[in-house]
Amino acid sequence: MALVVVDAENVRRSRWPNISREGLVDRAREWAAREGHDLLIVFDGEPPEEAPDLVGSRDADDAIVELTASLDRPWWLVSSDRGLRARLGDRPARIIGGGSFSQAI
Repeated sequence: MALVVVDAENVRRSRWPNISREGLVDRAREWAAREGHDLLIVFDGEPPEEAPDLVGSRDADDAIVELTASLDRPWWLVSSDRGLRARLGDRPARIIGGGSFSQAI
């Protein structure tokens, strides 16, 4: 089981029409439960609800870098953002593109 850290806006905007914020949360939670993973969805701005698995930030990329800096367990990144991927280097155990994840959930 891994912690899956989701760059929410990147995933939401990976398909047309865009996935709603609430739809992303619901579908990602269902996927995580089905696959046996923990989930952390990071939004630019306020998340659609207050919950332990949702984080809101002025800048989601900065928040993801900060939140994952001290993780002592395997974690996956869900994002197609090349800049974010470069900032994180080889720290994620796995990287899943936003579009691929949006199709899987």
